[in-house]
Amino acid sequence: MTASLQGIRVLDLTRVLAGPYCSMILGDLGADVIKVEAPGGSDDTRKWGPPFQEGVSAYYICANRNKKSLTVDLKSEKGQDIIKKLVAESDVVIHNFKSGTMERFGLDYDSLNKLNPRIIFCSITGFGETGPYKHLPGYDFIIQAMSGLMSITGNEESGPQKVGVAITDILTGLYACIGIQGALLERTQSGIGQKIDLSLYDSAVSSLINIGSNYLMSGKVPDRLGNHHANIVPYQTFSTKDGEMVIAVGNDRQFQSLCHVIGMPELASNDRFRTNPNRVENREELVAVLQKAFRMYSTDHWKEECHSAGIPFGPIQTIDELGKDPQLQARNMFTPFKHPKAGSINMIGSPLKLSRTPVNVKYHPPEPGEHTDEILQGIGYTEKEVHELRKNKTI
Repeated sequence: MTASLQGIRVLDLTRVLAGPYCSMILGDLGADVIKVEAPGGSDDTRKWGPPFQEGVSAYYICANRNKKSLTVDLKSEKGQDIIKKLVAESDVVIHNFKSGTMERFGLDYDSLNKLNPRIIFCSITGFGETGPYKHLPGYDFIIQAMSGLMSITGNEESGPQKVGVAITDILTGLYACIGIQGALLERTQSGIGQKIDLSLYDSAVSSLINIGSNYLMSGKVPDRLGNHHANIVPYQTFSTKDGEMVIAVGNDRQFQSLCHVIGMPELASNDRFRTNPNRVENREELVAVLQKAFRMYSTDHWKEECHSAGIPFGPIQTIDELGKDPQLQARNMFTPFKHPKAGSINMIGSPLKLSRTPVNVKYHPPEPGEHTDEILQGIGYTEKEVHELRKNKTI
């Protein structure tokens, strides 16, 4: 079976989440991904937990399938030589070391470009490789705080809140995939590679989308609206008789339908609520009326009513409920797999559904150095040379 990125080799010198998430997606698409760590394993997520299964971290599992593992001491000259030999036969290098680290190793873009002018070099850092913050360490939580994301998440009572996952890492990993694939596509025309300079800070700020645009247009600093929408009403959570749900009314026609569903069609013709700008202006009054109506019946009742009327609706589900969701089951969003150490594991599947070149989970998240011998012998090292490298703790 042909894969979308079959024949593309990626050297993944990253750890934790943004970089590994990017390289996992590339691996899912068929790229040959080599995960490079220090001897013994240096990806911090291998030790993040609990939970662990037979000593294998759930956090590490989430972002490292479809890769082979090579351990190399990048501080040693012989270790750097290994990377350079691999670069000569590779298409992409991804790293997330602090600015200046790859230069100290002699593995920066300018040095590697001389070995392979076709190489695409993706740098992922907290703040980028230019500007006054370039040397600062960047962690998702710090970036969420600095980028404005926390200032608009939560409500006035809760104070600033972070998103429940490391969202700036995920966003940056996705941008890295986009940039790398764009550079690969451009290389088919120019024949040469290029450098990609990505930062978590830039990626987080880009995600402000309409909230950022609202400020740039109005000059008004946005309030924390909790589960309300800044520009659309009603577009929020509501309590029901037995739980909570989300109603997302995107236009006036849907609002008219909602008014009929709750048995109050007159609301749709009320001048205070007739159009979305009216509803935003009179948010509190309208939400109070709707909330009173929704508490009269169960979540399942409103689910059936809203779906029948074409009103965007969703129950607020807990993580354990997702595994029972027939839509996710139909979309194969939970993937069972055998791991040589952890045994039977479950992974969240890929959302990428390609008709001719589907995603395929070929490799379990590897143990440190699991494929070192195979990779080195594949680029010309003899069995004796590999033994000497291991004896000298280069690998």
